[in-house]
Amino acid sequence: MSAQPSSPGDIPPLEVEFCGEIYRVDPGSTFTIGRVGDLAIDDNPFLHRNFLVIEYHNNMWWVRNVGSRIAVTVAENAGMLQSWIGPGTQLPLVVSDMSLVFTAGPTTYEIDVTVPDNVYEISDRNRTSVGETTVGQIVLSPAQKLVILALAEQWLKRVGTGSVDIPRSEEAAERIGWTRSRFNRKLDYVCDKLDQLGVKGLRGGQGAHATYRRARLVEYAVAAQLVSIDDLPMLDEELKANQRARELARIQRAERAAEKKRNAALRK
Repeated sequence: MSAQPSSPGDIPPLEVEFCGEIYRVDPGSTFTIGRVGDLAIDDNPFLHRNFLVIEYHNNMWWVRNVGSRIAVTVAENAGMLQSWIGPGTQLPLVVSDMSLVFTAGPTTYEIDVTVPDNVYEISDRNRTSVGETTVGQIVLSPAQKLVILALAEQWLKRVGTGSVDIPRSEEAAERIGWTRSRFNRKLDYVCDKLDQLGVKGLRGGQGAHATYRRARLVEYAVAAQLVSIDDLPMLDEELKANQRARELARIQRAERAAEKKRNAALRK
């Protein structure tokens, strides 16, 4: 599909991919994304009718947020470069393979963008892995990584681009055999850590704010590759370990109760 007939010149079109469908955007055209537009995502009432605009000017491709409430994460697909665009702002698309990730209500979306004649090449020589999970300057404990995985599981499992609903805290806690209070406590820790490192959008509260915070955490963690599909076995391992621990505790309680009953019978 094409947003507009090709403009003169040798500049190749930019490609936008969503749910397996590819749109080619020619220089000189304006490509709109939202509930309506060149890429009409879906009828999600939380999504702006007109949300993002992609266009070519000043010798670069740009994405502009024309919405009023929703921010969008723009990330290089290797996880080495990431920016957050608030309403009314724009960003040049300077790397060949990038993703636009955003949340509207309970649903998180990802759109892939292929930029021709990219301006920069990304080097991963500063990415390290030592001890606990380390990405750049972010070190995650196993428990913090489990929190992110429990929230991002369906996102990591999906094929290609599209939309995913982020689970509620109680659902994510149940997935790994934790109590909701423990899950929320660990969620607070990881959000505070990332907030202190400058990641925006992770200060939440009750209700809708808490929902947005979980979605924003998934947006950032997936785009920055803090977690990957290769980490998903950790979820079943944690669930089984907690199930075994609960079963052992149940057996021990039953044994103590039986012993107490026997001792009481002997004293009679």
